[in-house]
Amino acid sequence: MYNKFVESQISSTKKNDNIAKNKSTQTNKKQNSDENFNLSKSCEIGPLTPLQHSEKAHTIRTDAASFQKDLPIPGNPCNGDSSLYPNKIANYSKALPHNELGEVNMSAYNIWLKALTTGNPEIFEDIPLGGIRKLANPQASYAFDLEGPNSHHLTMPVPPNFSSACIASEMAEDYWRALTRDIPFAEYNSNILIREAANDMSTFSDYRGPKDGGIVTSGTLFRGNTKGDLVGPYISQFLCKDIPFGSKMVKQQYRTPLPEKDYMTSYEEWLNIQNGGTPSSLIEFDPKPRYIRNGRDLGEWVHGDFTYQCALNACLILLSFGEKALCPENPYLCSKTQVGFITFGSAYILDLIAKSARIALEAAWFQKFLVHRRLRPEEFGGRVHNDLTWATDYPINSELLNCKAISKVFDKYGTYLLPMAYPEGCPTHTSYPAGHACIAGAGVTMMKAFFDEDFIIPNPVVASPDGLSLLHYSDEQLTIGGELNKLASNISLGRDTAGVHWRSDGIEGLKLGESVAIGILHDFKKTYNEDFKGFCFTKFDGTTVIV
Repeated sequence: MYNKFVESQISSTKKNDNIAKNKSTQTNKKQNSDENFNLSKSCEIGPLTPLQHSEKAHTIRTDAASFQKDLPIPGNPCNGDSSLYPNKIANYSKALPHNELGEVNMSAYNIWLKALTTGNPEIFEDIPLGGIRKLANPQASYAFDLEGPNSHHLTMPVPPNFSSACIASEMAEDYWRALTRDIPFAEYNSNILIREAANDMSTFSDYRGPKDGGIVTSGTLFRGNTKGDLVGPYISQFLCKDIPFGSKMVKQQYRTPLPEKDYMTSYEEWLNIQNGGTPSSLIEFDPKPRYIRNGRDLGEWVHGDFTYQCALNACLILLSFGEKALCPENPYLCSKTQVGFITFGSAYILDLIAKSARIALEAAWFQKFLVHRRLRPEEFGGRVHNDLTWATDYPINSELLNCKAISKVFDKYGTYLLPMAYPEGCPTHTSYPAGHACIAGAGVTMMKAFFDEDFIIPNPVVASPDGLSLLHYSDEQLTIGGELNKLASNISLGRDTAGVHWRSDGIEGLKLGESVAIGILHDFKKTYNEDFKGFCFTKFDGTTVIV
């Protein structure tokens, strides 16, 4: 009887469930019918219907893609060193296995080259490594992007040759940067070693850094080549001033290494690092945070920063200056009723800075891995050491071998290796162009497009010699344009101070990043409803561009 009662209740429940289900289905059909009716009576307003807006969006996207596609395809020549030296002494090979001279194992190198040539992911997994360090994302060199120029559609000048006077001067500059890392920028004009470095750099026949009256001085030493680099303190205001970070202010005091500690100055350690081994020591840090006051501090800043940190910080500072710092072309400056935000305002500018950083890296990685594969300064330092100790004979320019920087390094360390600021040395990707420079070039260009380059920066400051405080600076007026250029140079050439890049890596990397930003701005210029005439700003070479 119990089971029959249960069965009866189950049957009754199922019947009631079916009735409820039928009613629910009828209700849903009515709701769907009402929703379809509402959709057919769309409430959108505006100059375009949804279909028209979709069609226009498609036209803008295809026009931008067609513009980029129809640009002349440039050549991407290299300097020829890869063919000139079959043992690849002029090419990057760090993290692959090497012999006792630090020359790459050619079997391993050829597998790496085959992987790069074919783009086959499986071959990349077969590349022999010399230690525990892995290659840094070489397959990014094939990446496509949906905004701005295709990475393979941009080009660069060829870097200096292995035996050239130009690379000799760049290597000597890196030696001098290593020897002077702990000298405060504020004391450059009075420091004897800085004066000696400037005099030595003046002797090079093809040094392409800034000069004063044809010679390198303490006021031009280690600075960049852009307009603004020689005006005011060495460090840009955007690496000194407090950063408005949401609801708080961030002081730009950073963790800095202790002085007089350099790395990879013994040959055994140098060879270990070239093979991708683990460093034998770590950086020791000062317990007190400091403002960037010397080359070692700057080198560490560009050691621990994230991709677009320099541009993000600078943009936050610029936005805090208010509307008066915006460029005259901003369509909202003359509006009586509106301000920019999603377009021509903070949200838009910050987004473009982040966007341009990654796309600039794509362009850099194409050049690094698929075109140039230039060796790093630390690798060149091994060539210098082995040449001067008669271990072998390399075609190194005599201007470098006979300069004062070489002898000073040997007197201090007992080798001719380049003293490095990082225990692990350079990253495991090739040298030309510098990724930091490309990011800085793109980000700074974006900011020039949206801010008034002639705007005078209020209350400029300079770090004290000990880096514990900021001092007021009043010698010269500093502009947004000049200090953005200086920021780009600080970031790119700060990597030279650490020993991981050449001057030409940074100078040309800035220009490549600039080209990426200009391409992105071109793609976006037709996406606005505002009455906007176009972007106008100054390039790193001093010329004016209108997008």
